[in-house]
Amino acid sequence: MNNLFVKTERQKTWLNRLYKNKAQFKERSVITDELATFPEENINDLVKMGYTSLTLPAIFGGEGLKVYDMVLLQETLASFDANTALSIGWNLGVVGEIYEKKLWTNENLDFFAKEVLNGTLVNRASSEAQTGSPTRGGRPGTYAVKKEGYWILSGRKIFTTMSPVLTYFLTSAWIEEKQKVGYFLLHKNLEGLTIEETWDVISMRGTGSHDLVLENVKVKDSMLVELLESPRGGQINGWILHIPACYLGIAQAARDYAIHFANHHTPNSLNGPISQLPNVQQLLGEIDLALIQARHLIYSVAAAYDDESRRNHLVNELGVVKHTVTNSAISIVDKAMRVVGAKSLQRNNPLQRYYRDVRAGLHNPPMDDMTIRNLAMAAIEQDKIKSNDK
Repeated sequence: MNNLFVKTERQKTWLNRLYKNKAQFKERSVITDELATFPEENINDLVKMGYTSLTLPAIFGGEGLKVYDMVLLQETLASFDANTALSIGWNLGVVGEIYEKKLWTNENLDFFAKEVLNGTLVNRASSEAQTGSPTRGGRPGTYAVKKEGYWILSGRKIFTTMSPVLTYFLTSAWIEEKQKVGYFLLHKNLEGLTIEETWDVISMRGTGSHDLVLENVKVKDSMLVELLESPRGGQINGWILHIPACYLGIAQAARDYAIHFANHHTPNSLNGPISQLPNVQQLLGEIDLALIQARHLIYSVAAAYDDESRRNHLVNELGVVKHTVTNSAISIVDKAMRVVGAKSLQRNNPLQRYYRDVRAGLHNPPMDDMTIRNLAMAAIEQDKIKSNDK
């Protein structure tokens, strides 16, 4: 990690705690990818160190870390193991958003804070095969019906990341009688709630993003914790920066590998390592150029979000960060592989894993096409406003 972005002693403390797990996390990442298994040991280690309650505010007993802090730690964690980072990042982001925006009643916030401090893990279950990403505003096919004071939910969710170890599924459902989308807090042990292991992909193979299946799941009325007035995709939420932070971490790991390789690979056609070659230096320079640009962008936007006096001025910056960092990370890994050459394609070489994992970022929200369209529409509307003011 570039120390330029480390600002506080608390950040240093948590970074040091993560680095103590670096070797075992990197070692396990190979097995996770090879066998497509969920990195449960890593998650358990993070729970034990209190990492999963970092974004819970201090008044509720947590560490009260902000978006900037989360990005810093998540980038570092992802450079050790991307599957672990992306998985736990959703938990951090969900908790951070709920408490920052006070999305729930005080009673539910108090109740859930105790759960989080006891090691509870949570993620939103929103995506469906027919509607795609909830950021596009589609109405969920999962539905909830009120019956005898309880809600009965049925439906299927896809891409439920970290499903093997989640304690709660914050699940979206269409409520016909209210003509609104609600989010229900569903405990993993509720009757009718099951996980179908459908996650079989070539990248981020260990995130356990299986299907959540709900068959007449009965839940208390108080577990309808959110009722949306508009699609969630239209709201400013800085906590989604855990996503580009993850892919930035992968890019850093690829960069570090390429640099080390270039400094130590000495073919007999040269009187020294390949790092002396102009074409290799060009690639390494381009890698660091892209990393510096991406890193300054994500941390400046994270800092702006954490500053409440500046937050309201953010319009499309969060989407721009995700678009820029993710696409830069893909390019960085590609260049790292060009430095290493055909050896980067060997199964035992981490670069081939980074290459596959980093591509998953294109399919995390917000999508590139939405970001570009939003930028265009914002520019068009701004010009219309200026023209009307003349």
